[in-house]
Amino acid sequence: MNSNGNRQGLGLLTLGALGVVYGDIGTSPLYTMKEVFHPANGVPLDAPDIIGAVSVIFWALMVVVTLKYVILILRADNRGEGGIPFYRLFPQAWLIPAVLLATAASVIASQAVISGAYSMTKQAIQLGLLPRMRVLNTSEKEAGQIYVPTVNWVVMVAVLLATAGFGSSSALASAYGIAVTVTMFITTLLTFFVVRYVWRYSLAVAVAATSAFLVVDAVLVISCSLKILQGGWFPLVMGAAIFAVMATWKRGRELLIEHIRRDDPELMPFITALARDDTAHRPPRTAVYAVANPDTVPQALMHNLKHYQVLHEQNVILTVKFEEVPHIGDAERIELTPLVEGFWRVQVSYGFMDQPDIPRALAHCSLHGLSIEPGATSYFLSREIVVPTQGAGMAHWREALFAAMSRNAGSVADFFKLPHNCVVELGTRVQI
Repeated sequence: MNSNGNRQGLGLLTLGALGVVYGDIGTSPLYTMKEVFHPANGVPLDAPDIIGAVSVIFWALMVVVTLKYVILILRADNRGEGGIPFYRLFPQAWLIPAVLLATAASVIASQAVISGAYSMTKQAIQLGLLPRMRVLNTSEKEAGQIYVPTVNWVVMVAVLLATAGFGSSSALASAYGIAVTVTMFITTLLTFFVVRYVWRYSLAVAVAATSAFLVVDAVLVISCSLKILQGGWFPLVMGAAIFAVMATWKRGRELLIEHIRRDDPELMPFITALARDDTAHRPPRTAVYAVANPDTVPQALMHNLKHYQVLHEQNVILTVKFEEVPHIGDAERIELTPLVEGFWRVQVSYGFMDQPDIPRALAHCSLHGLSIEPGATSYFLSREIVVPTQGAGMAHWREALFAAMSRNAGSVADFFKLPHNCVVELGTRVQI
């Protein structure tokens, strides 16, 4: 029974994945044909025009999908996370059934929007481009199978507003065309930088590999730009709004860290003096101070000493770093540096597709000579309350937006899977 259940689950997952990947390729030509012969466009429904439209669609798919994406772009797979062509996974005898299955799976292509939004949101959070949000894992076996409630509601509202505003698929065609062609143009442009600076080919090779595709994409963008006033403005405005949110969050975090680095005392002189101080009470526990900047004294540590006059026997200055790679192995996750007696600096690294779990990561510190007992560990978090101010930094509206996002960001304890009964959170007001 268990084996049959696993096979059924694998079959459904495969069908869903195929629908996500190949759905647009199957449905987009149908919408294109519908719009080409829309009465408002004045194209007669006769044999020469039908053959001409089908020919343009066919060769566009061959150039854009087969030549550009399959042969070139899918090779930029980010250590296997992004491209490894699907059909190579099948034996030769199964190739035709796999193609038929992919065709059948196109009926659930709408899942591409939902699952893609979840995955990209999670990766943007871990790359520091969005505030923390609640991310739920919906499978015990598949780490990438996630649900983001906030994104789900945002997508639902956006789809309902777009549907009500445009009223029909024909009215949406202009918005869809701009969204798709601009995305393809940007993808090709970024591919040039991958070929030139990641794969380290010569400038001539990089230009030769992408220039022809860039010309094709530019022609498509220019042709669709004629429809900007008829609805093509919608994806441009949406993209600009999302970019503004991401840029504001990233810049706000930079300003916040600069403020902490400027106003808080340096770590090493401070803890060196503490190590020689015998007056503070030292309970036999471990205090973990999660910080953004490991070179300054954590606000929570200063509050702890000021209000409670307590210095734990073991003190860990913890930073978490998300690398621009999908995964980092357990053997490379921990970087531990002894500082002075009773103090250690620990950096925990994750890939942007890893699931952060700080207690589990700290358990590996024992391999580096630092034993952290889970039942005798307290996690001290500093929560900055951002106060927008006039003057240097960002525009006032951006500071207000950053402050609102910061207030409504998800719980640090939940994001890093910290045990709730071992977390102490201390706040401080920060002007940026």
